[in-house]
Amino acid sequence: MRLLHTSDWHLGRSFHRVNMLDAQAGFIAHLVETVRVREVDAVVVSGDVYDRAVPPLAAVELFDDALHRLAEAGVPTVMISGNHDSARRLGVGAGLIDRAGIHLRTDPAACGTPVVLADAHGDVAFYGLPYLEPALVRERFGVERAGHEQVLAAAMDRVRADLADRPAGTRSVVLAHAFVTGGEASDSERDITVGGVASVPAGVFDGVDYVALGHLHGSQTLTERVRYSGSPLPYSFSEASHRKSMWLVDLGADGTVTAERVDCPVPRPLARIRGRLEDLLTGAEPARHQEAWVEATLTDPVRPAEPMARLIERFPHTLSLVFDPDRAPEEPGLSYARRLAGRSDHQVAEDFVAHVRGAAPDDRERLVLQDAFDAVRADAGVREAAP
Repeated sequence: MRLLHTSDWHLGRSFHRVNMLDAQAGFIAHLVETVRVREVDAVVVSGDVYDRAVPPLAAVELFDDALHRLAEAGVPTVMISGNHDSARRLGVGAGLIDRAGIHLRTDPAACGTPVVLADAHGDVAFYGLPYLEPALVRERFGVERAGHEQVLAAAMDRVRADLADRPAGTRSVVLAHAFVTGGEASDSERDITVGGVASVPAGVFDGVDYVALGHLHGSQTLTERVRYSGSPLPYSFSEASHRKSMWLVDLGADGTVTAERVDCPVPRPLARIRGRLEDLLTGAEPARHQEAWVEATLTDPVRPAEPMARLIERFPHTLSLVFDPDRAPEEPGLSYARRLAGRSDHQVAEDFVAHVRGAAPDDRERLVLQDAFDAVRADAGVREAAP
């Protein structure tokens, strides 16, 4: 069976100030054409269909168009909700859409109930594990600790139990939206850390033939059977080195996996350039990025006059301007943004406590802070799911 694995469409999202809706529509057209030309048997979409819980109307219309085109292609599609989606909103009408061959899996309770498709070699069971917010599903899965590994392990126990009751030789595919250990993150994914832990080991998914992951925006192979497709379009300059693609996966009669990357069309390349303003404006090497979307980091010791206007004259698609002045290590005056770079909300809060009272929080206080951040995210999930 030939599968096309994609995820993280983030319909409705912009890239800095650039509206990406046309590029997202171009991707949908490319996906449908790939399905037709490469004779795909099933499409799997591993979450973050939308960029936010209540997407703009134009994004909903594009999703509706995608559903119609996939249904018209006659190729079954299995989708799950991600941490950016509202599972309840995305799942509205799932029962009716199911009849058109579009299978939306947004309810955690259905993790062990697969979509079963067949080819010449028998059945393939597709298990959809939507994003599982630990605080919201812990009791439903009967786990004592609200952590990503615990709830995913409980969900996979249901998958393996169902698979064990199926005829011998039944192949299996799991769709999951999670941060799996070994994956490389970018700046454009929303933090899903719970209890100080964001990732889960790949071994959680043992026992199935292929795991189609979503959440991380770079295409990655964790094992031959566990892969991220990545987002089809860039959503931050940290993705400048990414090759945007989908996985074309052939699942053999015996469950063997072979995979090929299928490139996605992107509107422009991304470029991160760095140096003093005059060097960027006159140097030969930066000139090759004139047609790219550009993030320029200026290292001038003193901020130059009208830097963005001058950069745009040479790099008309400059979208981001960062200041990182060359200064001696002991020199004071680091910007607030530089002091916070690479630090999580929890770490920033700990730094604030240390700054205010002159001593870092102890272990008990760190746990209180972490519990507070976890509760805020869980509350946001409840409010997003509310009718």
